[in-house]
Amino acid sequence: MRIDLTMPRVPGPVTPGGAAGAATANKDAATGGSSFADLLNQAIGDVNQMQLQAEQAGMDLAAGKVTDLHQVMITTEKANLALQLAIQVRNKVIEAYQEIMRMPV
Repeated sequence: MRIDLTMPRVPGPVTPGGAAGAATANKDAATGGSSFADLLNQAIGDVNQMQLQAEQAGMDLAAGKVTDLHQVMITTEKANLALQLAIQVRNKVIEAYQEIMRMPV
């Protein structure tokens, strides 16, 4: 599983380097840089895929198709850890949003 939580560069006047930095950021966005929403969707899709694989591994173990209990447990724990990470990221995002909303205007 690969969850990349790095923040993409945001084009605009706030970028370092003045007009040259803004032009570079706009060029990055135009050449197919992933948006933050795309990264989140991909990460959630990866977590969902891991959950489905863990469920299938458990079903296969119960049906007798798989005899390696260790591999089933590893798959299940990876899915569990990925889900816990996604939940913690969600909690941090909500916390940051609430903090911004509490700021006086």
